[in-house]
Amino acid sequence: MTHYTHSVSRRKALQSLTGGAALALELAAFTTASAQEAVYPSRPLHFVIPFPSGSGAELAARFFGQKITELTGQPVVIEPKGGGNGFIGVQAALSAPRDGYTIFFGSNSTLATNVALFKSLPYDPLKDFVPISLVLRSPILLLVPASSPYKTLPSLIAAAKLKPGTLSIGTGSAGYQMMGALFAEKAGVQMLSVPYKSAPDTVRAVLVGEVSMGVADITSAMPLVSSGKVRALAVASAKRLPGAPDIPTAVEQGVADFTTAPWNGAMAPAGVPKPIVDKLSELFVSIIAMPETIEFFNRQNVELMPAGQESMRKFQIEEVERWKRIATVAKIEKQ
Repeated sequence: MTHYTHSVSRRKALQSLTGGAALALELAAFTTASAQEAVYPSRPLHFVIPFPSGSGAELAARFFGQKITELTGQPVVIEPKGGGNGFIGVQAALSAPRDGYTIFFGSNSTLATNVALFKSLPYDPLKDFVPISLVLRSPILLLVPASSPYKTLPSLIAAAKLKPGTLSIGTGSAGYQMMGALFAEKAGVQMLSVPYKSAPDTVRAVLVGEVSMGVADITSAMPLVSSGKVRALAVASAKRLPGAPDIPTAVEQGVADFTTAPWNGAMAPAGVPKPIVDKLSELFVSIIAMPETIEFFNRQNVELMPAGQESMRKFQIEEVERWKRIATVAKIEKQ
């Protein structure tokens, strides 16, 4: 509405001028706009995160936002918009002007696994967004309450096989739901799926005993694991994590091939001018290469991913196809 009003006012002003004066005014406006684009970014940027506050994605977004501020002098506003399987955050990003000042800090669920889980998406993650860069992936933990009778993953699996469908598994977004289904398929068990809005919500549900087990990324779960308030039965990685060597992998406990991790990447809505997308990509690539970035995320037990636009698009396409295959094998019915 503001843009429209401004355009009408300018048009009326032009109509009152002679041809030469009107042309001069138009050229001045064009020159100003071009100058602003040349020094991009020239005002605050916004990171839209499709999760509620407190997620691992928000922690990462705040780190990258601070680094972008240091490099460009422009503040970065972090906007967690959780709910609706990530659709609320997606809509917020796609509704913004295509000027490069709104960046979608997306995830495996919003950018890949939703395709395999929903019959009809209100957006196309491959067509409605253009890649800026992959950022990181965070191993997931299989959690139980501190008071749980299950001390190891095999003991929980044995109980689940004894009474199919009675033990519950809490999951956050669609991506976590798919990971929970993948675990059940690999472990050969039937568990009652209990969806939550986010990984932090799932961790809280485990803490108070609402579910038998929960699936959450290590960033969201590790503070409560370290304090002994919840117990980590396994990490879904190929080998134990250097920062959490006491947590065994699911693979070494007999769940073959259960290695998976949620990931995050920065995207721009389709239609943002390519020079601006290139500039954003350059910023992310340079930040990922910084020693302080590597040190910070090593402390979080998460892995930085190959930076850049091409690697992200290739990985995203592979992930979409991978989770389609998993959904078919695990016989996951689309919602």
